[in-house]
Amino acid sequence: MKAAMRAKESARLSTIRLLLAAIKQREVDERIELDDAQVLSVIEKMIKQRRESIAQYEKAARNDLADVEKAEIQVLSGYMPAQMSEADIQKEIQSTISETGASGPKDMGKVMAALKAKLAGKADMGKISALVKAKLSG
Repeated sequence: MKAAMRAKESARLSTIRLLLAAIKQREVDERIELDDAQVLSVIEKMIKQRRESIAQYEKAARNDLADVEKAEIQVLSGYMPAQMSEADIQKEIQSTISETGASGPKDMGKVMAALKAKLAGKADMGKISALVKAKLSG
């Protein structure tokens, strides 16, 4: 935050302030101190909200507002761990399906629970869910 202040990057600074406020709000609401995994879930939630807002703004032809949200996603993404490649995600899905003994779509919950623990913050869970569903169905 201090670096953004010194560089006079107002957009970056406001996004960092939003993130810190969201983290503090969750800590106060739940009366706990968030660990790294919980902070990542807050960041993921904020990114998801921004993506939904972008879709709504683009539908309403408000590209100026969509650009602001995209800039916020860029800042927030900088605080997430490196994203896994498609090949690594496929390997992880395959190994988890083998480990859990999943045989069809009815086992999707079991596979997703195991994957969420392993891949939280490293990949988009919505995309992973679609890939698991395709593998278990096919």
